[in-house]
Amino acid sequence: MKLHLYFARRFLITFTAVFFVFLGILLLVDVAEQLRKFGNLNLGFGEILSLSLLNIPATLYQILPLITILATLALFLGLARSSELVVTRAAGRSALRSLVAPVVSIVLIGAVAVSVLNPIVAATSGEYENRASVLRSGATSTLSISDEGLWLRQGNPDVLPGEASETMDPATTRQTVIHAQEASLGGTQLREVSFISFNAQGLPLERIEAGSAVLENGSWQLTHAKIWPLSQTSGLTVNPERDSSEHSEITLATTLTEEQIRDSFADPSAIGIWELPGFITQLENAGFAARAHSVFLHTELALPLMLVAMVLIGAGFTMRHTRLGQTGPMVLMAILLGFALFFLRNFSRVLGENGNIPIELAAWAPPLVAIMLAMGLLLHMEDG
Repeated sequence: MKLHLYFARRFLITFTAVFFVFLGILLLVDVAEQLRKFGNLNLGFGEILSLSLLNIPATLYQILPLITILATLALFLGLARSSELVVTRAAGRSALRSLVAPVVSIVLIGAVAVSVLNPIVAATSGEYENRASVLRSGATSTLSISDEGLWLRQGNPDVLPGEASETMDPATTRQTVIHAQEASLGGTQLREVSFISFNAQGLPLERIEAGSAVLENGSWQLTHAKIWPLSQTSGLTVNPERDSSEHSEITLATTLTEEQIRDSFADPSAIGIWELPGFITQLENAGFAARAHSVFLHTELALPLMLVAMVLIGAGFTMRHTRLGQTGPMVLMAILLGFALFFLRNFSRVLGENGNIPIELAAWAPPLVAIMLAMGLLLHMEDG
């Protein structure tokens, strides 16, 4: 047990060191990137740093397999140089038993990453996108889906319904909340839809109910619409129902595009792992395809196994005495195999999202196959 605890402690220390090295490098690179993006806005260094701190957790989370294999290589190369692995074998401890502590440690790290770090990444990524969107255009465009239907928020030019797009002043914007009972897969065709517009102070301006709305050429084309004014004009009291008007067709200008609508909910990483199952159900109820989200959910659940595979691959090439030579080529081969597994995982995920292979096979096959191959490599190199 003492030996297991020793190996576990060494692995955790090495993993933490590699993690913080990558954190420092990514922080420097991201600060430079944020300065390039928003340097013309005369932001203070504190604001730039806060943007970077919100952005880098997503990158760190994505490269956890790379951090794992580098930590494994550093650990076992250090143990080999100090002859601790030789002593361990001389004491009758096989290579596979020596790997128990690192494997258990990485399983715990993977579980913490999925259950804790994943929601943190989702929150920080969403906050970064909101701040960046505000800095770029002064408004945010988001989409959410609940049991009551589909919700959108957009910043659109402050014009009256039906006004030609050529007369719009893009400098003045207002926020509009859109609610629809049903939507097409692309989110560009809405049914039983309502638009509620607010001014810059958050006061309601008007409400529009329509049978359908279609996004075309930078505007919503509404059919069978009714408009209720909600704000006072020229000091006169407004009676929304008395002053309402009905239209067979009207046009509402918008800053939303089909890509923005699709991208606002197409990235599953923007939703925390605990909320993802319910979100998948809500997507399907709202009429959206949720296969990509289902593949992402299974891939996240399989992350601990992916990290275990990285540990076994790294150990298979470095659990040997340095006097045997060929250390450099062995390390290079382990890193290349780690990258190959990483890209195989992404390729399998793409196949699963496109429906070419089952969801469970796309998520669980790469780490399981890698673990079996790494175990075979370890047994071959240890026992011949």
